[in-house]
Amino acid sequence: MKFRVVGAGPTSSADNSLPAQPSAQLQPTEAGNALARLLVNRINGSTEEYLRCQNAAQQRLDALGSPRAGTTLHVEGALHLAQTAFLPPDAEGRARLRHLDTSLDLIEAAFPQVGTDVEVCRLSCSMLEGAWRSRALTPPREEERSTVCACALCRRLPTPPARTLDDYRWRQSAGRPLTVKTWPHRRELDSVLTGGWSWTRQMNDLERDLGHRHRFEDDILVFHEYKRVIDTIDTTRLTEHVESRLAENFSTNSARALVSGLFAAHKRSVDEYWLRQHEAGSVTLPQSNPLGQSTYSILQMLDCLFWHVAPDTELWQEENLASLLLCRVIDDMADVRADALTGEISNFWLAEMPTHTKALYAACAIAIVKYGCMPEAHDSMWNTWLMTTTIVWMGLTGRHALWFDGITAGLPPAEECPLCDLQPNPCSGILTHGTTLTIAPRRTVPALSAGAAELSARCRAQHPGTWALFDAELHAFEALHGPWHGDTDNAWEILRRTYIAAVEASGAAPSTARARDIQQDAGVIGAARFHALHDPRTGREDTALLAYMFGAAHPHFLWNATGYRPTDVAGDWLDG
Repeated sequence: MKFRVVGAGPTSSADNSLPAQPSAQLQPTEAGNALARLLVNRINGSTEEYLRCQNAAQQRLDALGSPRAGTTLHVEGALHLAQTAFLPPDAEGRARLRHLDTSLDLIEAAFPQVGTDVEVCRLSCSMLEGAWRSRALTPPREEERSTVCACALCRRLPTPPARTLDDYRWRQSAGRPLTVKTWPHRRELDSVLTGGWSWTRQMNDLERDLGHRHRFEDDILVFHEYKRVIDTIDTTRLTEHVESRLAENFSTNSARALVSGLFAAHKRSVDEYWLRQHEAGSVTLPQSNPLGQSTYSILQMLDCLFWHVAPDTELWQEENLASLLLCRVIDDMADVRADALTGEISNFWLAEMPTHTKALYAACAIAIVKYGCMPEAHDSMWNTWLMTTTIVWMGLTGRHALWFDGITAGLPPAEECPLCDLQPNPCSGILTHGTTLTIAPRRTVPALSAGAAELSARCRAQHPGTWALFDAELHAFEALHGPWHGDTDNAWEILRRTYIAAVEASGAAPSTARARDIQQDAGVIGAARFHALHDPRTGREDTALLAYMFGAAHPHFLWNATGYRPTDVAGDWLDG
């Protein structure tokens, strides 16, 4: 991939967080340490406004009943943990890094205000090269992966069915188009990926339009990571269009898109290099990878920072970074078995961190989905709809494992369920000082609002066996969200064919075929109904309800995507 960099924008203050030694000369372990230091120096703590919103949300919950005692689980701040030691890259890896450095130097010379982004890209790619080589040549530490933990979370980890490549033929980035075009510019951009970006931006932009709503140019280069999408996009024409726009109307986000494109291309090239070595028999890639809690978290940062661009004033806010990291955790939870089959390295469930830590990260993802259902969560920052839209978008495009792997034989009891009782939490300090999850009896409202009561009544009439559970979840949802004022017809049609269908399948005899039918129908109903979620009057209400049902409601189909059964690393690439 080549970039013709043109134009220059205003300069910014110099970064004091960059390592004294040029990053091109750093070995992977030192690059990981330098990247951790850079992020620690760059991250901004919680603002008073954000803390006020968080306290207001808790006070509203407390008003539903006196606080009840619970248990707590602490998640350590990832950036303060020891970095994993990696092997240095081989000759091909060094050549890839030199080529990357040349391109990054060009971008930084033209756009010095993205110097931090350029340095994060350099250090991440160096660490990625070392992680792949260490995976290929160093035996995995099996004793860390087999540690038995009896905590409330680890006791509930599922044993999923074995999967093969044929089980993932439905997972295509350029898969089922969304019926109503959210990106009207060109036909080739009508994909589930682009629809998700546009939707999240519109959700954020209803109150304060930052100009991101319809600007596909800022993000289009990240499509280079998706092989099935790149076949349908004229990347040369789009790159020229981006560059001409940079010359006419400079945007820092557009410069960041160039850096992101370089990272995506480098990541894909190193991934494919080691998979080819594996297929040729030169190395044997294990199911695990050598990423620890810290290295996993910081490796995701560049992958995350450009997918959903926040304003400069909020880009390095710890709440924004927490949502970006946990958004990737949700992706990894759903993609873990495909990643195990295809050799993907940056998956937290395949990492060598203890199983308990992985369970904590998965629980954090559920806790932040619950927090995103609360109206107070969306007052203080622009990029606050990311978790809720991510979980709904994945469910409605048929790409999530919610329905496919989430349907198990028999429903677990809802009483004293630690996942149901996870309290909402923005998990702000997950990278820095850590975050503490609380498990305590959840609040419920004494009576449903008119809209939620109508949903409950329809379920009681049409699906009486599921009604008691569905009604209880509506009571718990409205405790988080407040009275629901969504589109009853739209929400019911989606829930009837997704959440309720999956609950009924869980209570019936095990059937892989029925699970697949529900998974595929989720994509059908999503294509038909996705446009209604763009309605400024009801879209956010429906999105919050669907996010709760898809990501936080009993029987926790999302949690059932947290395990995997190893199979061979083989087969074609499957985009994630």
